[in-house]
Amino acid sequence: MDPAAFLADLEAKPAALLTLLDDLPSWPIVGSGPIVLAGMGSSWFAADVAARRLRRHGINAVADLASVEASFPPAADLTVIGITASGGSAETLALLQAHAGTSLTIALTNDESASLPAAHTVLMHAGVEGGGVACRTYLHTIVALLALEERLIGVDLRLGERVRRSAAAIAYLLDRRDGWLPPVIEAIDGTEGLWLLAPAERLGSALQGALMVREGPRRAADGCETGDWNHVDVYLTKTLDYRALLFTGSRFDADALKWMTDRGSHVVTVGGAPAVEGNGVSTSVHYPGDDDPVVALLTEVLVAELLAAHWWLASVA
Repeated sequence: MDPAAFLADLEAKPAALLTLLDDLPSWPIVGSGPIVLAGMGSSWFAADVAARRLRRHGINAVADLASVEASFPPAADLTVIGITASGGSAETLALLQAHAGTSLTIALTNDESASLPAAHTVLMHAGVEGGGVACRTYLHTIVALLALEERLIGVDLRLGERVRRSAAAIAYLLDRRDGWLPPVIEAIDGTEGLWLLAPAERLGSALQGALMVREGPRRAADGCETGDWNHVDVYLTKTLDYRALLFTGSRFDADALKWMTDRGSHVVTVGGAPAVEGNGVSTSVHYPGDDDPVVALLTEVLVAELLAAHWWLASVA
């Protein structure tokens, strides 16, 4: 793992996304039965987002950690999609193998040379991540699963347009980081950790952002769904030096902000205006298209990734 190469991987995101448009992932025909999306770490975060989106269209889709003792039993009408960017996640390969020959099995991977126990392989085309951290592969996994959603629901999601807008938004944040990143660091560089909040529909942003902070600079960080935060994480604001990164867009933003404001927490918001503009917010990060949930899904995690890169580089300097 290399912090300088990790930063270079982040800087390559816009170009990689635009290249992906020339060869969007092509999915095999999926039946009308249940769909299990499984993976570990970043792959599971993306699967969780995708499954929730599919259920809103009436599709019976669930996300499972590939390490689960048992998921749906193998069945002819079941589709199992195993996500492993490296092509080598033992848990994901084992789950695919358990369903091979009975269920429809599909592997989503970034390694075109991987030998996978699946009837079909779908490539995410993220290129080599020199930093050794799953950042572009997470992003390309989301795009691949959006392409699957578009195919399954038969509705044009304007995916090409939204990927282009996301590439432009990521480039916007990268080009202007010298302006917005220092005040963000000042606000949330605390002594006890970082907490990230996101709406249920984009929970992967909070989980992935927290993972980047743990994996690179090895700092304490955790992600939570904004509404659930009011039930499970709010308690920490009373006793800790609480620093939060809030990906806006939940109807429960105002509740979380009120608790954090009342208890003197430091909050940075990312995205469109939160429900209580300026109330307890140290600073905000905006970008073009932050009012589009798909653009936000593909863009916002970069803020946490650049924080992680900054802290990681500082720790090895």
